[in-house]
Amino acid sequence: MTRAVTVRVVLVDDHALIRAGVRAELAGGGGDGTARFDIVGEAASAEEAVAVVRATRPDVVLLDVHLPGGGGRAAIEGLRDDRLDTRFLALSVSDAPEDVIGIVRAGARGYVTKTITAEGLRDAILRVHSGDAVFSPRLAGFVLDAFATTTVHDDAVTIDTDLDRLTVRERDVLRLIARGYSYKEIASRLCLSVKTIETHVSAVLRKLQLSNRHQLTAWANERRLV
Repeated sequence: MTRAVTVRVVLVDDHALIRAGVRAELAGGGGDGTARFDIVGEAASAEEAVAVVRATRPDVVLLDVHLPGGGGRAAIEGLRDDRLDTRFLALSVSDAPEDVIGIVRAGARGYVTKTITAEGLRDAILRVHSGDAVFSPRLAGFVLDAFATTTVHDDAVTIDTDLDRLTVRERDVLRLIARGYSYKEIASRLCLSVKTIETHVSAVLRKLQLSNRHQLTAWANERRLV
C-alpha cells in the first residue's frame, strides 16, 4: 500500500472567497488517495505572507501575483534571506508575460492560471513540492522565450534591464498609470497615499528617463505591460 504524502500549504490571495474555494478544493486531497493537503496558513497581502510563511514554514506557498504590499514577487523576495525549503507556485487570473516572467525571476517554481481544474491544481502543487517546474502550456512558452531571447538578443536584454531598474511597487504603479488610472485611484487600489504614488511615478520617470505620464504609457504599451 502506497503511503499518502502530506503537503503543508499556505494560501496567499487578497480575496477571501478565492482562498475559501481553493481550501475546499484541496480538502479532499489527491484523487487517488495518495496525497493530503494541510492548509497551515493564509494571507491577504505580501507582508502577511512573509509573516505567515516564516511562522509556519510550509512545503508550498500558493500565491497570487497581484497583492497589496507589492505583489507575489515582493512576498518571495521578502523571504529570500530566510533560506527556507518552501517552494512557491503562482496561481493568478493574469496570463501577462511580464507577470509570469517577473515572479519566476523572483523564485517561483511554477505559474498556473485560475482557469485550472481542481485536479490540475492538486497535481501542480504535488509536482512543485517534488521539485518540478510547473507551467500552464501557454505560459511555459513565455518563460522559454524570455530566457532564450535574453541570452541571444541585445534588444531583449535592454528591455529587461530597464524593467529591472524598477522596484516591485514601481512596476505596479507603472502598470496602473499606463492603464489610465488617476493618482487617487491608484492610491486607493494599492492602499497608499496620493503623495506616495506621486513619489513612485517620479522615480519611474527618472529611472526610465521619461518626461511625463504620456511617454510612460507609450513605453509600457510598446513592451505590452498593460
